[in-house]
Amino acid sequence: MEWMLMAWHKYADFSGRARRKEYWMFQLGVVIAYIAIVVLTMLLGAISETLAYLGGALYMLLALGAIVPSIAVGVRRLQDQDKSGWLMLLALVPIANIVLLVFMCLEGTAGPNQYGPDPKAG
Repeated sequence: MEWMLMAWHKYADFSGRARRKEYWMFQLGVVIAYIAIVVLTMLLGAISETLAYLGGALYMLLALGAIVPSIAVGVRRLQDQDKSGWLMLLALVPIANIVLLVFMCLEGTAGPNQYGPDPKAG
């Protein structure tokens, strides 16, 4: 649970490095939250159509609130591999998303790099 919340604690921190575990646990936490909101929206929709709008509003709040921390943790993840955080702009190019996915799966550089000390070092 700590790893899922770590990116929220570093909400707009674009400096430093993020381990694969921090990145992927944050993504897992966001997906779980989306699924919970969708289930809640379906249950509220079964009760009343007006209540379903509350679930939709919660979904939009999460989507808007998760934009900055997801970009920040992605930038820190790229910096862990000694790559520029500007590569996050590849997310805007449809086929280039695959390249970005591969980068997020690769291990970071061992030891310190230009973006800071190794997060695995302790």
